[in-house]
Amino acid sequence: MNNTTLLLAIDWANAGTKAAQLILSLSLIVIIHEFGHYLPSKLFKCRVEKFFLFFDPWFALVKKKIGDTVYGIGWLPLGGYVKISGMVDESMDKEQMSQPPQPWEFRSKPAWQRLIIMVGGVTMNILLAFFIYAMILFTWGQKKLPISNLSYGVEVTDSLMTDIGFRNGDKILSVNGQDINYFEDLPEKVLMAGGGQVDIIRDGVRQTINIPTAILGKLAERKRNGSLFFLPRIPVIADLIPDTTNAYKSGLKRFDQITTVDGISTPFYEEFKKALNAHKGQIVDLTVDRKGTVDTLHTLVTSEGTIGFYRVVFPDTMDSLGLIKFEKTQYSFFESFPAGVKMAGEKLKSYVSQFRKIFSPKTEAYKTVGGFKAMGSVFPSMWDWQSFWMITAFFSIALAFMNILPIPALDGGHVLFTLLEMITGRKPSQKVLEYAQVVGMILILALVIYVNGNDWFGWGKGR
Repeated sequence: MNNTTLLLAIDWANAGTKAAQLILSLSLIVIIHEFGHYLPSKLFKCRVEKFFLFFDPWFALVKKKIGDTVYGIGWLPLGGYVKISGMVDESMDKEQMSQPPQPWEFRSKPAWQRLIIMVGGVTMNILLAFFIYAMILFTWGQKKLPISNLSYGVEVTDSLMTDIGFRNGDKILSVNGQDINYFEDLPEKVLMAGGGQVDIIRDGVRQTINIPTAILGKLAERKRNGSLFFLPRIPVIADLIPDTTNAYKSGLKRFDQITTVDGISTPFYEEFKKALNAHKGQIVDLTVDRKGTVDTLHTLVTSEGTIGFYRVVFPDTMDSLGLIKFEKTQYSFFESFPAGVKMAGEKLKSYVSQFRKIFSPKTEAYKTVGGFKAMGSVFPSMWDWQSFWMITAFFSIALAFMNILPIPALDGGHVLFTLLEMITGRKPSQKVLEYAQVVGMILILALVIYVNGNDWFGWGKGR
């Protein structure tokens, strides 16, 4: 197997890992959300006819009736649902609604009970996020990188940031006048700073970089969904070395630091890549520092300008090797819960800020909305439980926020009608609820098509 074939195989494996994480994450979030409707429905003695993960038009993959409820898994992975008797929902069961109300039906219950049933899904998603964040902090603690600890500044890994004006080795000071204390905050702060400025130190001189107002639109035009725009700048140190690569065959070992390529100094990755690109298809001499012992390796550079290894990029590895000092905070079981609530609140605030940008045309943030491909892209290519749970908690918060928006067919739409009924004392007619449900379903379907079209075809991105 040559290096190109190996890299393609790795790419496919990485895509499969991302897809598996996305499906597991969404399945958990959807089940918890629907359980939030199911539990108060049972509490208030409403009949729940169906409880499904994924939708099941025409047929279901798995289903079993227990009592009055059919539990199952559908084949269309666009969410899930509970069908509550006597409720206008996506099933549009007009025959049932044309019959006289029954005591076990949703429409027969007092408004306050119906309100609790409708907010149950959002409530459970928020509680899920609180709990996940708390358990992450309890299990792994919190590790953050003070930006002042980046002795060599940042490595710019995205051409968009380079075009804006960032350079390898820049030391970031502030964004729009606000100090940046931690490296983890940097990507979001820069993206949200459209029309603002970033203050940096470059080669010992303080400079200012102007951020374009439409930076989010520029990001979308490059079909870039990730947030890894910067890395801590560190020397070139090998981490994973597949045993079929030229690097492995030449004797390169994990944690070897590559200092020169054919006598050319390569203190950082950009110099290393430049040196390899200048020797494509040739054998080069690598000078490596192996725990204080200097050695020379003879390595064939591929036609793509690679030798076949993954360098150290993971924070835990950087920390364990003493390359960069992280701040670590451990939480006891009981300390983790208020910390988890605080973290969830910060994530929700951040998400709402990003969401608001979508409605400001000058930011062109509407181009960044994405569907399942974009969601899958945020998961790491190798399975990491801490990252999985962090992303799942964020998705749970995002789903809660989106669902509580006052849009017909969403929970927020039902909540709005129920609140109006409680305020005015007048219940909306079945026709009004049915028409609102249809309009809402059309809007949601159009949104699903648009965001997934943005993923694959770049709709709305000027191409």
